[in-house]
Amino acid sequence: MECTLREWRLEDAKELAALLNNQKIQANLRDGLPYPYRKTDAEEFILTTLLTNRELSLAIVVEDRVIGSIGVFRQENIHVRTAEIGYYLGEPYWGKGLGTAALKQICQYIFETTDIVRLFAEPFSDNISSCRILEKAGFQLEGSLRKSVFKNGEFKDQQMYSLIKE
Repeated sequence: MECTLREWRLEDAKELAALLNNQKIQANLRDGLPYPYRKTDAEEFILTTLLTNRELSLAIVVEDRVIGSIGVFRQENIHVRTAEIGYYLGEPYWGKGLGTAALKQICQYIFETTDIVRLFAEPFSDNISSCRILEKAGFQLEGSLRKSVFKNGEFKDQQMYSLIKE
C-alpha cells in the first residue's frame, strides 16, 4: 500500500469527518477541533485550507481515499526558515508505514521547493507511534519539553524532533 499527498478537495469532507471523529486521534492533536467532528467542520477546514495554505496542508491519500492529513507551518521573525510539521492518520491506517512515507514525501518537497532549512515536530511524549514515525523519517530527538502542554485536564510532556536540510 502506497500513499501520495495531494491538495484537499471539497468532496474529501465526508472521509475527513469520519477520520477525525475519533477521540484516539484527537487526544494527540492540539485543541481547537470540535468533537464530534462533523462534515460541515471538514468542509470549513478544506475551504479555509484551499484559500490560505494550499501547498503546505495536504491530504494523505491511498488509492484516492483520504487516510490522513499533513501540514507544514512556516514560523515567523527570526525563525522564518524553520517550519513546524504536523500530521495524523486515520486509525485503520496505523502501523502500516504510511505515516513515515507521507512524512518523507513532504520533507523532500519542502526542502526542494522552499528556503526552509529546519523542520520540527513536538509530539506528546506518550505518543510513541508518532515519535517512531519521526525517527524512521530521519528526524532527531533534541530533547524533552517537560509539562509543556495542558491537554484534557492534565499537563503533558512533549518531545522535540527536528530534521535539518543538508
